[in-house]
Amino acid sequence: MNMTRKKLGMISMGSRIVGFMRNNQSYHFISPSIIVRLKTTSSHYVSSRARDPTFEKFMDNYKNFLKVISIQDLILANPQNPVVSLEFLSKLAQKLHLNRGSTSFLRKYPHIFRIFYDPTKSQPLCALTNDALRISHQESDAIAASLPLVVDRLLRLLSMSTSKTVPLRAIFKVWRELGLPDDFEDSVLSQNPHLFKLLDGSEPGTHTLSMVDNIRNKTSSFTSAVDNWRVEECCKENCGVERTAIQFSFKHGYPPGMRLSKNFKAKVNLWQSLPYVGPYEKMLPGAMRSKSKATAMALEKRAVAIAHEFLSLTVEKMVEVEKISHFRKWFGIDLNIRDLFLDHPGIFYLSTKGKRHTVFLREAYDRGCLVHPNPVYDARRKLLDLVLLGRRGLVLEESNLRDVKETQLPGESRDTN
Repeated sequence: MNMTRKKLGMISMGSRIVGFMRNNQSYHFISPSIIVRLKTTSSHYVSSRARDPTFEKFMDNYKNFLKVISIQDLILANPQNPVVSLEFLSKLAQKLHLNRGSTSFLRKYPHIFRIFYDPTKSQPLCALTNDALRISHQESDAIAASLPLVVDRLLRLLSMSTSKTVPLRAIFKVWRELGLPDDFEDSVLSQNPHLFKLLDGSEPGTHTLSMVDNIRNKTSSFTSAVDNWRVEECCKENCGVERTAIQFSFKHGYPPGMRLSKNFKAKVNLWQSLPYVGPYEKMLPGAMRSKSKATAMALEKRAVAIAHEFLSLTVEKMVEVEKISHFRKWFGIDLNIRDLFLDHPGIFYLSTKGKRHTVFLREAYDRGCLVHPNPVYDARRKLLDLVLLGRRGLVLEESNLRDVKETQLPGESRDTN
């Protein structure tokens, strides 16, 4: 009888443990009495994050916007004749993630793409509409007018590197995010030889971008975006926060409905008060080799500061995780960059829409729009608006005829033949 009770007790305890593990996949059991908090697999960690409906809805639309941009770049690749054949786009449909084919995708956005038949080439072609061309020129003009800002962004990017150097291929990955002109090697780098220099990379045919030696010491005067926010907070009228309490803090905001336990809030408050080396400050020699817990926490906070500043330098305050990962080693970040974003949901938001992981700077957005827009962002937003418009607002003979046939005035009977 006692043995039966023991067996039943062990089964019951085992069932409770299995049930707990199913509901708490972020825990690993070393023994029934010892529970240790460990990171789960990346996919589980990403899927368990708190969703933000505003960012998720934005990315639902943005993933098609990125496809539109890819096709637009192909059309504008030849300025003398900005068209592309449908046959060529069909060959690239899989690479561009056009699941239902290129022609079907183009027809979804008649405010952006114009399909026509060229009798001289005996094939259908695609060009941009006048509205889309005008927006493209507006973006190019905005980028050309912001070249001083572009130079500043590149200098800041290099300043965050421990060696003041980054691979040129990494910058090519984020040229659009940084608002660089597509010919930035000529229009920015070559035009500023007193600031930038290209060096041969470690691999044949590769280059690294570096600052000119006499500029390196001058970049220590850069102020990060989070430091500017702290000053603004302290200068507000009726500010009840002391500077000592906010000097190491970051602005936080959480997805709606996310439960914040007392333990979680206490950990965030403790993390906020931790001192750290800023993104433009020099690390002390040997600091990165220290194995102490305090050093590890300071390095993590520095990594958050670098990621925060990187996103602040982008035009739309967002970037694909894969792209920013190319800078991880050069910034001295010895952490999984994606986990870093997931560990700090009050500062960053990670979306997985469109088969890519995109990170947003949470504080820069309000209701799906930038709090402080810029001319380049405004032009891109206009193109996004055309994407959102889809086929609505068209005035075509075919649609008008269909509307006349389908519209039934009072007292009329519908012709079913």
